[in-house]
Amino acid sequence: MIMAFGASGWQWMNPPRQWTADDGLSLICDEGTDLWRRTHYGYTFDNAHLFGRVLPGDLRLAVTFSGEYAEQYDQAGAVLRIDENNWIKAGIEYVDGGFHLSTVVTREVSDWSVLPLPRPVEKVTFELVRRGDAVTVRYGLDGEPPEHQVRLAYFPPAEPALAGAMAAAPVGKGFAVRVTDIRITAA
Repeated sequence: MIMAFGASGWQWMNPPRQWTADDGLSLICDEGTDLWRRTHYGYTFDNAHLFGRVLPGDLRLAVTFSGEYAEQYDQAGAVLRIDENNWIKAGIEYVDGGFHLSTVVTREVSDWSVLPLPRPVEKVTFELVRRGDAVTVRYGLDGEPPEHQVRLAYFPPAEPALAGAMAAAPVGKGFAVRVTDIRITAA
């Protein structure tokens, strides 16, 4: 177990080759990493870098991060994961030369919601609030609180889930991600 963000019990799922957790979390995504199940593309990837704590029940997860996005589908953000068939990731994804708010909800198969940003941003906070059988996804850009809702999705209730940060580089050679804060509180 890793000590980070003022708490113990953090762990990696698919740790990157390069990372540090001293005053935050810094990592270089390994190439060929992603989190996706079947829909549209026909493939399944379950090797994205996930850093979190396994917790049961209702919670509020807020992840503040930045990245040096450069290649198609470079992505970083927040994640709640029960298992390979049930998870939600939400963050910034670099798609077709632009920055996008990206949310993927997976229950056996993945669905993707994406909204273009008009400009690059320095840092982003995504908040995933899990209450009962639902997760509300909100974001805030460049230091603003995460007040803008982008998604409300079903999520199996009462199952313990890994709550934390995620990052992946599906196409490119990898990219640097800096997570400056992860907060998990009761919802």
